[in-house]
Amino acid sequence: MSKYLLPWTVPLMLTAAGAGLLAGWIYSYYHLSVPMRLPGEDGRPSALSFDASSARSKQGTLETFDGAPARISGSWPTFRGSNYDAVSTESVPLIRSFPSSGPKELWRVSLGEGYAGPAVRNGRVFLIDYDMARQADAIRCFSLEDGREIWRYSYPVAVKRNHGMSRTIPAVDDRYVVTIGPRCDVTCLEAETGQFRWAIDLVKEYGTQEPLWYAGQCPRIEDGKAVLAPAGKDVLMMAVDCESGQVVWKTPNPRRWQMTHSSILPIFYEGRRMYVYCAVGGVAGIAADDGTLLWETDAWTLRIHVPTPVWLGDGRLFFSAGYNKGSMMMRLVKQQDTILPEVLFALPPEVFGADQQTPIYYQGFLYGVRPNKELVCLDLDGKIRWSSGPQNKFGLGPYIIADGMIIVLNDEGVLSLIEARPDEFVLLAKAKVLDGPESWAPPALVEGRLLVRDFTTMKCLDLRKRE
Repeated sequence: MSKYLLPWTVPLMLTAAGAGLLAGWIYSYYHLSVPMRLPGEDGRPSALSFDASSARSKQGTLETFDGAPARISGSWPTFRGSNYDAVSTESVPLIRSFPSSGPKELWRVSLGEGYAGPAVRNGRVFLIDYDMARQADAIRCFSLEDGREIWRYSYPVAVKRNHGMSRTIPAVDDRYVVTIGPRCDVTCLEAETGQFRWAIDLVKEYGTQEPLWYAGQCPRIEDGKAVLAPAGKDVLMMAVDCESGQVVWKTPNPRRWQMTHSSILPIFYEGRRMYVYCAVGGVAGIAADDGTLLWETDAWTLRIHVPTPVWLGDGRLFFSAGYNKGSMMMRLVKQQDTILPEVLFALPPEVFGADQQTPIYYQGFLYGVRPNKELVCLDLDGKIRWSSGPQNKFGLGPYIIADGMIIVLNDEGVLSLIEARPDEFVLLAKAKVLDGPESWAPPALVEGRLLVRDFTTMKCLDLRKRE
């Protein structure tokens, strides 16, 4: 989602008294100089009644339809793909130019308002949606072949427009799919059938504070366990057995760090699997086997944090954010039994920051969109190798890398293909593929089929190169 909503327009007029009080509260609480968008200020009237204290039920409804899984073996099973880096490792050759009509559309489906992106496994497309008529989160499973719905599991939860509703990406393995809804409801279902396994209300059960624009954290599944960061009163992170719903381990949260929109990053360091998470308060490294806190730092912290950290290997982590935060490079240093994070350098936002989308590390270089909306390439010393320039801006749209190309959407749904090379910016092709606005959902690519969405529509585009 994730991750995936950040404000960027100036708020519309509120009532005079309400505007002054609200602006003062936001400034004092978040210490930000950037105006924030508020519910209803996106020009879409709030159509739902909303009671923040309303009970959220774990009981849900499963519906089945006539869709059938595609006979396609590739997968994009979680936020940023199989390796958590937004880089496709598939060998399917992709087109490097578009016909005048743009890439071929294979199918499309209508969705509720939001920015939630898809995950793909075993020929199925999984997505968490919001059903405004029923006032329910809807976990939906489609066929990758033709977009027909296979099943839908819905549970009631009161959500009003807050620049869309759902905005996270499911995690799926061969047996289970796990989602986090906008109001921090975690649900585990059987991936093949949609049958309910278990659910956790992070707010009620762990004291999680809902992020300002709803949950943006995307769950992880590793070794049959769902890995979550409630950042609640007592638990910073935890692992839950997908089969039983039993908690396997918990990481304490004595500093009362809070949930951000950022997602958990799994890495290997010094032969050990660990999870890195950016909370409100700092960054922590957690042991994947038992939840032990291995290291923490407050050198990088802010209240509104969306991008996930980027693992560069050799102990290096790259952090970036919006709201004039910029970016930072850290290195983990092991000293006997202790891991110490040290800051290598920090960059001001005009050099590089990332408002919403997570930068990509590819073949020794970083690629990302900075606050002036230009796509840039950085080396690992923080120096800009190239910029797309003012004539090529990409807003808050998402991007991945595949077949040596950066595949990027802008806010209005224009898809661009760009060479992923450090020596110069080379635009190969572009075409409008979505109506927009706010085409912000991270895409998924499986065997040349690109899944993209704007505010209310998801499309499957054929990027396969034809002989």
